[in-house]
Amino acid sequence: MSASTATTTSARLAAAAGGAPGRARAATGTDAAFAVEFARLGRTFAATAPASARPVLRDVSLTVHPGEVLAILGTSGCGKSTLLRIAGGLDSPSAGSVQIDDSPVTEFDTRCAVGFQEPRLLPWRTVAANVALGLPRGTTRHAGRACVAELLELVGLTAFAGHRPAAISGGMAQRASLARALARNPGVLLLDEPFGALDALTRLKMQDLLLDVHAAAPTTVLLVTHDVDEALQLADRIILLGQEQVAPDAAAPGATIVQELTVPGNRPRDRGSAELAELRGRLLAGLGIDRHGDARGVASSTGIPHFPY
Repeated sequence: MSASTATTTSARLAAAAGGAPGRARAATGTDAAFAVEFARLGRTFAATAPASARPVLRDVSLTVHPGEVLAILGTSGCGKSTLLRIAGGLDSPSAGSVQIDDSPVTEFDTRCAVGFQEPRLLPWRTVAANVALGLPRGTTRHAGRACVAELLELVGLTAFAGHRPAAISGGMAQRASLARALARNPGVLLLDEPFGALDALTRLKMQDLLLDVHAAAPTTVLLVTHDVDEALQLADRIILLGQEQVAPDAAAPGATIVQELTVPGNRPRDRGSAELAELRGRLLAGLGIDRHGDARGVASSTGIPHFPY
């Protein structure tokens, strides 16, 4: 997608969805991408007995800048999705706070939109009608149709607007899901392993599509993924959640940010870059995977060693 095409699409999306209530706009009239700030955030899930309460997140402090793409990595069960849910007002922290654009996150915060691992399209509605479900309440019929048409063009589904989910591929369904999230014209886009269920080739294509979408509508993106290569390809910064060592054989309960990495270079990046290969090795080490593929566990390593490739 060229820069001029991205600018035109962004302007049309703002015109189509920007007049609906509940969305703050930038003073310049362009799309607003919001900062997200986590301050000493913690989340503990209660159990039947107080002694069995389970700390999941602990002392997470982080600022995500407007328009930034932040990837969240970590082993299964470390709290990545929980952090994302709290950012969108789908869950509440047990400690600390989270703010969007300098104001507290509210329940089901309308400044956010969420993209899930499964498309979650309604089977009885067409692709266009599914995308329209994401439009902010109060959007006029004319503005809604214009916005949906632009989004379908953006994700390459114009020819399939009248098809139902059963008649399109998994990759197409995921594109429709992404378009539905963007229909809200969000200041923050929360993506929870959005390409995890796709085959390897489709996944690569969807990563490129997300880069095009971000160029057209540069919102703030929080991306949860298990894929180190995906994080390196898409993100401006990567954080690694894990348990912090407090003694040689003991880790503090609950995950926190144990590593933070800024990805060099402009997107799209060369997937074969030697520089990214080095960063990949360092991230895998932080996840407990050494250069020979042996799992060691995140808790056993509090630092990412530098590999002189």
